[in-house]
Amino acid sequence: MERIDRLPDLNSICFAYPQKTKPVSVTGKQCELNCAHCGGHYLQHMQPLTAAATADSSLSWLVSGGCRADGSVPVGEHLDKLAAIKNGRRYNMHVGLVGEADIDKLAAVADCVSFDFVGDDTTIQEVFGNGRTAEDYIKCYQSLRRKVRVMPHICVGLKGGEICGEYRALELLQELGAEAVTLIIFMPTRGTRFADRKPPAITEVARLMAYTRLNFPDTPVNLGCMRPGGRYREEIDKWAVRIGFNSIVNPAPAAVELANRLGLTITRGEECCVL
Repeated sequence: MERIDRLPDLNSICFAYPQKTKPVSVTGKQCELNCAHCGGHYLQHMQPLTAAATADSSLSWLVSGGCRADGSVPVGEHLDKLAAIKNGRRYNMHVGLVGEADIDKLAAVADCVSFDFVGDDTTIQEVFGNGRTAEDYIKCYQSLRRKVRVMPHICVGLKGGEICGEYRALELLQELGAEAVTLIIFMPTRGTRFADRKPPAITEVARLMAYTRLNFPDTPVNLGCMRPGGRYREEIDKWAVRIGFNSIVNPAPAAVELANRLGLTITRGEECCVL
């Protein structure tokens, strides 16, 4: 499903502050997979679907949840309820390796799907341990794109801070097609199996970001919300501005200042960068 509304304008940048997108989990705080980089930590900050208010000020929901052991997020069980309470808001849905049976129903409810795209078998086994392969991610991505708007995400340094397979993932997306590409960056997280690891080197990430921009010249490229903070974030965000990324979520103030100094046209978003 190929649909590019406009070519990226390298003289402008969107800074997204997604206060009007509510994160909602269909599994509450539960996750069977217990991935090495997350361990269910990020579910703790999401509102369970069972408690989500149907009348609120949010313009959109990020609908996600913990994974089953096979790498799928069980959104299929909740699609009827999500459709009934949508009330004009938009849904960005994170579904993992969703099965074919759910894709048709998903397409009727989701405005877009954020899909974690992984191109390396060893990374999949070390991080997820779910017996899946890169080919499974390719097939699921292709199946989703035939039915719904899909936004691939690549986590830089997913293998405990090591860059391994990210360039291959980008090559695959060039072959398969992508409406947009979002990069996020591995964050060592307390209580996970990768808690003692370090984020990938800033120079390596910047090189990968430049490669992405050069190899997707006609495709919007985003820097997503998941990335380390502090000086690391400041440097990465400034590189994103210099390289010509189209949007940055919750940018460091130094990156905003740089964009102003460079004379870029700045717009402000209030929802997920892919919406």
